[in-house]
Amino acid sequence: MHRPFTAEAEVAGELAAVRPDLVPRYTAELPGARAAVLTRLWRALAHEPLPWVAGRAAGRDGLAVRLSDGRRLDGPHPDPYATAAYVTEVRLDHLSYDDPARLMSDLAVAHGKDFAAELGHSVASLALSRAGAPAHSQEWPVYDWEWEQRVVDGHPFHPGCRSRPGFSVAEQLAYGPEHGPMVRLGLVPVPAGECLVTGDWPDEMRDGGRLLVPVHPWQAEHVLKRPSEEGLPAHPLMALRTLALPDGPHVKTALSARLTSSVRDISVYSIALSATLSAFAQALAARLDGLLHITRTLGAATANSPDLAAVLRQSPQDYAARELGERVLPVAALAATGLPDSPAWLADFTRLALTVGLRLLELGVALEAHGQNLLVVLSATGAPLRLVYRDLADIRVSPARLARHGIPVPALTGRIVTDDETTLRRKLFGSLVAGALAGTAGSGAALRDALGTAVRDLPRTPDLTALLEEPLPAKALTLMRLSPGTPGDQWTQLPGPLR
Repeated sequence: MHRPFTAEAEVAGELAAVRPDLVPRYTAELPGARAAVLTRLWRALAHEPLPWVAGRAAGRDGLAVRLSDGRRLDGPHPDPYATAAYVTEVRLDHLSYDDPARLMSDLAVAHGKDFAAELGHSVASLALSRAGAPAHSQEWPVYDWEWEQRVVDGHPFHPGCRSRPGFSVAEQLAYGPEHGPMVRLGLVPVPAGECLVTGDWPDEMRDGGRLLVPVHPWQAEHVLKRPSEEGLPAHPLMALRTLALPDGPHVKTALSARLTSSVRDISVYSIALSATLSAFAQALAARLDGLLHITRTLGAATANSPDLAAVLRQSPQDYAARELGERVLPVAALAATGLPDSPAWLADFTRLALTVGLRLLELGVALEAHGQNLLVVLSATGAPLRLVYRDLADIRVSPARLARHGIPVPALTGRIVTDDETTLRRKLFGSLVAGALAGTAGSGAALRDALGTAVRDLPRTPDLTALLEEPLPAKALTLMRLSPGTPGDQWTQLPGPLR
């Protein structure tokens, strides 16, 4: 049934040259990686508004997807909130496919060839990530970066969860957080007069009249192609281009590569707004009775180029009382604790997350609260105490809602500013509920039970009513990859977990 797609063979060949000891493990991980990516792709085929899907019909044995050219796809009943790899094959007419790349290629839809190549790389890189991830002890990590490096599989719902185009096998092993490396950032000297700087840029990253801008080594070699000075050792975090310095601060670097859906450079626009956003977010978080902390942006700089920029952020670890045994970890890493297996714990965490998200939305800010941006502080016994949020670059701010609550409107411009209710709710619900909470719950049934318990204690605001009574918005991740000429996010509607 399976014919190896090119990417799998390419990675195997490179791996044989640089880490031959990993080849047997890589080979053994390939079937599971195909199922993991195929499960994510089936979610899209079952629920996204793909223009070449003419209809869908659920039957006793699963779901049938009718294509506009008359062909038919058959697969299991879809669970849009499942994180386990439950789809091991689908049928296109009478042919069975266990390889998502091969399936996408044979669907022969517009832009499908390029996306098929991405899926092939996602499978191969996921198998490599699983094969190369070091064994971890059962004890909870001490440092935040240790938690982040336990997230091996990437985005829980994106078929390109591990696609890293432009990265060789050696570079994935050297820079991928799941492999546990130490990365040495370069420092590129730029005349201060040629830079836009906001916040406080540290003295140790200055050299007379020059700024020393931290640069990821992949960026330095493949994009900038210019010399850099000996830099800083750092631990890569789950965002790959963001790293933790040994003394605490996190450095977000420009990485002009497409990971999942976006090219990970840093716009001049986001650098210009960073200090204003940080101060505004700190003041707003103070209204939430200690339930939310937002990491401060310490400084940001760009050489007027999205390819050469960096943001220095406070470490989320600052908000955990280590002397009390508290830990702070990204929501995406919660599965490593085993806590989501407890329905009571999941309901408590869901209540905390919805309380914070909905209160902020009511005040006028919609967070991009997916499992990477949103972190939770756990007590020594594992109870969810409060939340930490990082990376303000993609939030949405409503001047009308802020004014309604007597909150001064910050001096912001551009895409961050909107009063459109659909846009605000999509931002929060799509990231928090369809993303972080669904990824933590692991299935539609677990998410339904947690939400059903949690919402009993929440004030019935118009936003909560919309969450409970309307379909749940989620980014149409596959449609976005198949629509290269359409900028910005595209959306789909998932069945409401409580409906």
